[in-house]
Amino acid sequence: MQVWAAQAMLGVSSRCPLRWLHALAGALAPIASMLPVRGARVARANVRLCFPELSPAARRRFLISSLEQSMCTGTELGHLWRRPIDEVLAHVLEVRGQEHFERALQRGRGVLLASPHLGAWELSGLWFASRYPMTTLYRAPRVSAMEPVYSAARSRSGARLFPADVTGIRALYQALGRGEVVGLLPDQDPGRGKGVFAPFFGVQANTSALLPRIATRSQASVLFTFAERLPRGAGYRLHIRPGSDEIADPDLERGVVALNQDIEACVRVVPLQYLWTYKRFRIRPPGCADVYWKRHRGRPASS
Repeated sequence: MQVWAAQAMLGVSSRCPLRWLHALAGALAPIASMLPVRGARVARANVRLCFPELSPAARRRFLISSLEQSMCTGTELGHLWRRPIDEVLAHVLEVRGQEHFERALQRGRGVLLASPHLGAWELSGLWFASRYPMTTLYRAPRVSAMEPVYSAARSRSGARLFPADVTGIRALYQALGRGEVVGLLPDQDPGRGKGVFAPFFGVQANTSALLPRIATRSQASVLFTFAERLPRGAGYRLHIRPGSDEIADPDLERGVVALNQDIEACVRVVPLQYLWTYKRFRIRPPGCADVYWKRHRGRPASS
């Protein structure tokens, strides 16, 4: 039933113009901000943590606008995954930083392309894979029956997908050895005991060290990319930004710190379009309190 409903929603949204889908998200966001729903609660905590300088009124406006952008991620998915690929890619109206990508390719060591949960990251992957040989890792969805749907959508412009395990990591190194592009989501929580804590907007975040490890070993160029949503469903602006040299520092902790600094720099370009509904600070350093929920009290924890 859950798979059927998801398929139906993707099918319906694929038939709607992009501007309608984004307008729908804009209409729903103020309502969601007033409801006791998980996404709004998580976003409220994240905004409070990462932007303590905002006044209560400014924080409220930020919350509503960021929820609108998070909802755009959902409402636009059917359009991006189901419309003809040429039509989808035509929504990219501008590319900023293409010269960084061309120089990186010319080095011949491969390109590590980091795509944070910022803007329309699904579109970023489709755009690059349509132009360059690209290999990416994926995590199996919570509903296993949806895996074929996800895989077909994300590989339809040419990307080669591998599970995030030893086999997949081996495939990444092989692709970089051929001078190709490897796509990674650099801001997923890797799980308890599997990451390195490093500041993100001044808050310690459990961060995957996979990208710095690969960068150090392969000496591939590191770039960051995100597809910025333009107003009123007009399309997208693709950004490509060079990563810091420190990401490949032999000192892994320094590499992870540099990684988060670069992700934060991307987010600050379009801060409302980051996925603030994600529990980025779910796992805390020893001795630190849960920042999202005080058990048995039913309200956000103070930090």
